[in-house]
Formats: sequence, C-alpha cells, structure tokens
Amino acid sequence: MSEIKIPVMADKAAAGETPEILFWVGCAGSFDERYKSVTKAFIKILNKVDVSFAVLGPEEACTGDPARRAGNEFLFQMQAVANIQVMNGYNVKKVVTACPHCFNTIKNEYPALGGNYEVIHHATFLQQLINEGKVSLKGGGEFKGKKITYHDSCYLGRANNIYEAPREVLEALDAELVEMKRCRTKGFCCGAGGAQMFKDAEKGNKEVNIERTEEALQTGADTIAVACPFCMTMMSDGVKNKEKENTVKVKDLAELIAEAEGL
Repeated sequence: MSEIKIPVMADKAAAGETPEILFWVGCAGSFDERYKSVTKAFIKILNKVDVSFAVLGPEEACTGDPARRAGNEFLFQMQAVANIQVMNGYNVKKVVTACPHCFNTIKNEYPALGGNYEVIHHATFLQQLINEGKVSLKGGGEFKGKKITYHDSCYLGRANNIYEAPREVLEALDAELVEMKRCRTKGFCCGAGGAQMFKDAEKGNKEVNIERTEEALQTGADTIAVACPFCMTMMSDGVKNKEKENTVKVKDLAELIAEAEGL
C-alpha cells in the first residue's frame, strides 16, 4: 500500500504555498473508526491524480450543523464563525468534503456569516475526475457484473439537487446499478439527519433505518453505496440488524473507486 500524503494548510502557508483545494474532513471523517477509511480512500485518490490540496488538521472544528439542527443557534454561530475566520485567514477559495452535512452548511449557510467559498461534494468531484480521464477504472475491475444500489443522502439529494453525480461514479464501475423504489427526489431518509442520530428513538413500531435497509435489500444488491457518514452508520446498522453483514456491504463512493483503482 502506498504511503498516504496528507498536507496540512498551516505547513503549506508557512512554505508560502496556497493549495487549490481545502479538503474538509469533518467530524466523522476524523473520529469515526468506520468512516476514517473513507477519508483515507479519498486522500489516496487525491494523491494519485496529484491534486493540490491540504487539510486544516487540528484547526478544523465541527461546522455546527448538528447544533443548528438540534436548535442551538448560538453554538452553531460560534462554531461557524471560528471556522470561517480560519478559512478566510488561509484565503481558502475551494472546499471539497465527503460529508453532505458539512457540504450543505459551508455552501448554503456560511455565506451569511462571511464565508464565501466554492463548495463541492466528493461525489461531484469524483465524477469530474472520471470525466476528465484522471481516474480510469480499468473496466470496473472486481465490480463487473455486481449489483449496487445507491442510497440518496437527504442533504445531497433533496437539499442540493445532486442526484446524477454519484450515479455516474457508480456507472463507471461497470456494475449493475439497481434503484430502490424510493430514490432521487422521492428518496427516503436513513433516519440520522436533523441531529436525530444523537438522540433516542421516538415511539413507533419500526426504526427509520430498518425500513430503508429493507428497501435496499429488496433490490438484491450486494453493495449499498452511500455518500454520507450518517447514512453509512444507519445503513450499516440496518444490515447488521438483518444479519446480512457477511453478504451485503455498505461502502462509500470513494472506497469503491479506490478499490477499483487498486489503491
């Protein structure tokens, strides 16, 4: 395995360099054991295509999305302003992130507080790399003939109208993309958004993520593709609940591309 190179913005600035892209890792990408592998996979892809990027490292804090969704506007504004000051201090112009929650917050909510950046979700960024021929995917490799279903993240799909980019990335794998009945604009939440992930379930006869996992399993896919750390956790828990974790894998787009590229 090749060594992963992760440039840090402070070091780049000290050397008088300004990276083209700030890769916003996010809390899940930094601390969640499962999701760290998505961060590594995406950075391997960035290293391979020789993109000029850096991360904030210890200077990156939570975007404030969970605080605002849970109703703590004061905490959101404190977190957001602190991040904006750091990013503006480095003269950041372009941000790429693998988390739709970070993407939505930095893209749509930071401008009101003085943070104006071009913000791209990693699904769109991967699609661009494939279209430009920088990621070749040698005929889909191990995914040829396999069935993959894609779960639309609420903050990527309905909130920001990004439906085609992740599907185009999956189609490049040469796998069979099978859609769930509820997809695209009629997609169904994994059950984690709006800070629901951090609170106990409300009364009802079924968990939201179980309902969604059942829909995914009905497609007969052996891989459930996601593009969000919240969705990753909820769908993985759903697959475990159905005792299918040995036959059905939940993977992020970046992991699938990195595997197909042999990274």
